[in-house]
Amino acid sequence: MDDKTIGSMFLNRAERYGARTLFKVKRNGQYMDISWTETARAVKEFAMGLLEAGIKHGDRVALLSENRPEWAFADLAILSIGAVNVPIYATNTPKQVEYIINNSASRILIVSNEKQIKKALEIRPNCPLLEKIVIFDEIGQTDYPMVCTFKETCASGAKSSKEALFKQRMEAVKPQELASIIYTSGTTGDPKGVMLIHDNFLSNCRSVQQILPIGEDDVCLSFLPLSHSFERMAGYYVPIYQGVTIAYAESIDTVRDNLKEIKPTFMASVPRIYEKFYAAVLENVKSGSPTKQKIFDWSFRVGRAMSGYKIAKKNPPALLGLKYKIADALVFKKIKENVGGRLKYFVSGGAPLAQEINEFFHALGVTILEGYGLTETSPVLTTNTDKHFKFGTVGKPVPDVTIKIAPDGEILAKGPNIMVGYFNKPEDSAEALDKDGFFHTGDIGVIDEDGFLKITDRKKDIIVTAGGKNVAPQNIENMLKSDPLIANVMVHGDKRKFLSALVAPEFEKLKVFAAEKGIEYNSMSDLVKDERVVKLISERIEAVNKELAKYESIKKFAVIDKDFTMESGELTPTLKVKRKVVSAKYKDILDSFYKE
Repeated sequence: MDDKTIGSMFLNRAERYGARTLFKVKRNGQYMDISWTETARAVKEFAMGLLEAGIKHGDRVALLSENRPEWAFADLAILSIGAVNVPIYATNTPKQVEYIINNSASRILIVSNEKQIKKALEIRPNCPLLEKIVIFDEIGQTDYPMVCTFKETCASGAKSSKEALFKQRMEAVKPQELASIIYTSGTTGDPKGVMLIHDNFLSNCRSVQQILPIGEDDVCLSFLPLSHSFERMAGYYVPIYQGVTIAYAESIDTVRDNLKEIKPTFMASVPRIYEKFYAAVLENVKSGSPTKQKIFDWSFRVGRAMSGYKIAKKNPPALLGLKYKIADALVFKKIKENVGGRLKYFVSGGAPLAQEINEFFHALGVTILEGYGLTETSPVLTTNTDKHFKFGTVGKPVPDVTIKIAPDGEILAKGPNIMVGYFNKPEDSAEALDKDGFFHTGDIGVIDEDGFLKITDRKKDIIVTAGGKNVAPQNIENMLKSDPLIANVMVHGDKRKFLSALVAPEFEKLKVFAAEKGIEYNSMSDLVKDERVVKLISERIEAVNKELAKYESIKKFAVIDKDFTMESGELTPTLKVKRKVVSAKYKDILDSFYKE
């Protein structure tokens, strides 16, 4: 079979790699291996189990689960028989899950564990088209006849006489047929179902293969939600396409430990993780002895100098090369060991990465390749590579993708990876896709003289002050978040006379500061209002204000007593701030900034 669909591509690789390890997953405190052959068997059995359940070509099957091998087994099984995978974030509320199931008309819902099945059973009465719920984890006897386990579904498939039908259905799937409906995270309203065909995904795999040299000797660590197109491509489809071993992190909180255990050669992440690594390195240096700090400062200067030669692709002077070897032995090697010691590069996407952080890690010998894309583009549009790398940009277009800038600055994209439209939303589809086939990204950017794309902001996020000045809030937020004491920020001020901000501090570091200053408090709410804490944050904001134009500077701010979270609905699954949600929640505070 040709690699014409996701299912055929996977089975071709499974036949090629056989007993080699495809997945690594931690069970009972130990990482265990799952081979390509074992995966192919599970995929086939589950697919035939879905056929036994009556799933027809084009039917939607929803998948509500954290990252785990069974997520991939289910996805590949659904796609192999011409059905459509509708992934749902594990952090979604029951109401959000209900909306997606009903909007997509999904017939089966697959869930991971007891937490997720509670959501499923809660919404079941409101989902008239939902016929069956399948759970990955083994559970005891259930009173719900519509609930069965993954194992039972596979057993049903293994015993079935539908092997001929499985082959027939698999061969019948066409590259232009719908593979998945991925619901956007809804930063600007109700989520929309992005319709992606098999060839959207595969074209992106082919493009990435031409520019990122990874293969069967590589290992990637997967931790971003597979429900999101970034991880689905960078941490799942591309690795399968290129024969890479995929290891699953236990959770976002264990990534640093899992990096040391797995020793991956690459990993995809959103900027928040790099911001945390950056803060941890600086904190470690700050808490060290004066001698240790001097060694780090010297090593960092050497690394910065070497970074310039690397980017220019020039040989460094012999003396600099010698200094770099010393700096590497004294400082850089230890930092690289904290990310496993074998890392070729990190890949960053999902939100803008602060240039300062990228330059910092490059000086330390850790390369972060920043790219850009959207759910609607499957998702990769541009990326930095080893050959074409420039700080402060998201790289050049990947092969077969065309990028242009509209007169109003909006980034437009065209290529085989662009969605076919939004599910049951023809007007939204027509607005997003113009008559020439270009997708309107909603992002603002420029293409520089060397062909690199630079994102300046989201079109809908741009703040227009009362004085008519256009401000890109994400740039300011990134500058502030590079401070180890600041966890999250939302800049506010549309149609206002000046900019203000909500600042969520790094609470553990704030507690240390309080202890050092002898600040007594009963709650976080008390602590963030203490004048010494407010003064501390004010000093950090003023340091950033000095680097900004007057109209971009933060005039007023509030230190809030809780960080933004996905659970509270304030962050998307890729950790971007939902401005409407946060603005509504803190409306009284924000309004108070502008009272005369």
